[in-house]
Amino acid sequence: MAEITVTDADRRRSTARILDVREDLEVVEGMIPGALHIPMGQLRARLSELDPAVPVIAVCRSGGRSARVADALNGAGYTADTMAGGMIAWTRAGLPTT
Repeated sequence: MAEITVTDADRRRSTARILDVREDLEVVEGMIPGALHIPMGQLRARLSELDPAVPVIAVCRSGGRSARVADALNGAGYTADTMAGGMIAWTRAGLPTT
């Protein structure tokens, strides 16, 4: 797993799946456009929603949960990175949300 910057995540959005692992109450504050929302606690049950052939960038509020999710995905045969600073860093950088 690599920890990538928000700039790298923004650049890779067209070739990777952004996976938002925050809770429902957190995503109402905004999500990265095109991101798939699967709360961390539901990941195992919803793993089939991810294509193992498409790289994943895991995102949470500040980067802690997404790092654990990226590690788990890599262990399950996916290629996954985590976005440093999470949505806090994304919004501070002025990047778009929906």
